Amino acid sequence: MSVLFGLAAQAASPVCTTAAECAGQGVDTFLGTPARIWASVAALVALGGAVIGWLALRSVRRLGNGGRKGAIVALVAGLIGGLNGTVKLAVADGGLGTGNGVFGAALALVLGLVGAALGGLTLTRARRTELSG
Repeated sequence: MSVLFGLAAQAASPVCTTAAECAGQGVDTFLGTPARIWASVAALVALGGAVIGWLALRSVRRLGNGGRKGAIVALVAGLIGGLNGTVKLAVADGGLGTGNGVFGAALALVLGLVGAALGGLTLTRARRTELSG
């Protein structure tokens, strides 16, 4: 059996939504609880905000609009991801490893703060560039 065939068989295996369902089927693929999925999506949104904020900060002087659009997108995405992470942490029942998405929520909170800070810093620099130029 080739490695490619083994990977294709693993990817084609049925996905279950609870650990008990996976154990009953003998399947290794566990998609995750809704809480984990919520935290993961919040972390991805916050990561997007941080990346866009970094790119906008790098190009604040090179772009014609001063990087304002990227800064606003980073600020909004960072706030949305960070707030979702905060809410998820507030409603989580258990700690790490319980399936409640605590790690993803904490990551979303940190990355959301980073994205919002980078967006705000970029807006400040863009405003300063407009006033001096």
